Amino acid sequence: MWSYQHQHFIIHQLPVLRDNYIYLVEALQSDTLIVVDPAEAVAVQDACKALGKKVTHIFNTHHHWDHTDGNLQLQQHFNCQIIGAAADAGRIPGIDIKVTQQHAPEIAGLNIQIIEVPGHTSGHIAFVMDDALFCGDTLFGAGCGRLFEGTPAQMWNSLCKFAALDEATKVYCAHEYTIANLEFACSIDADNPALAERMHSDALQRQQHKPTIPSSIAIEIATNPFLRPLDARFCSNYASQHNLPANDALALFTDIRLKKDQY
Repeated sequence: MWSYQHQHFIIHQLPVLRDNYIYLVEALQSDTLIVVDPAEAVAVQDACKALGKKVTHIFNTHHHWDHTDGNLQLQQHFNCQIIGAAADAGRIPGIDIKVTQQHAPEIAGLNIQIIEVPGHTSGHIAFVMDDALFCGDTLFGAGCGRLFEGTPAQMWNSLCKFAALDEATKVYCAHEYTIANLEFACSIDADNPALAERMHSDALQRQQHKPTIPSSIAIEIATNPFLRPLDARFCSNYASQHNLPANDALALFTDIRLKKDQY
């Protein structure tokens, strides 16, 4: 378990399954303990014992089993509230509170914002708490989620919502996919010095058995191939190489997503 200090809370990062991360958000001014995307229950229960805390809330970014499988066991064990997207309520096990971008959950002492980010799934949401983004499977370290239920236009719009956040915002995604994503990024953005630097530093992290996550919005804008269409110079170079319109960021994103699917 790794822990990260923020102004109003501490985030505890639990590696589970093959490459998932579960996050426990421990409020500093209350007994609130939020679990984000509990892929399994036992790891969370063990972490709670170590922290001497009880789960008060579960946040689900989307319905996939490796984000919700611990819901019901934790709900039964801790009598906690499960919070998920109103648009996806029928697929979130045990959901108690249904939220939208206009109606975020109210938890004392915490500033919580909901961002609706369809693309990976139709009802995917993200949670922003101060300078921390919990983005599930929409944004990864140097990557983005596959389009299982949404369109390229939806995913591009969702990623642009993230890019509009403060660049210092920490990105807490749900999987450790960064190195494989960086390898793909290097195949289409080889002249990017920020990307080369990230590949070196993140590879060192993994060699030391440390996470590459959290990253930041600034890092993702500079190195994530799915956000690089925001950069005019990248667009010009990529478009000329692939016979695409340089002024159509969606077309470039769509092409990059297709290439990643086939990589």
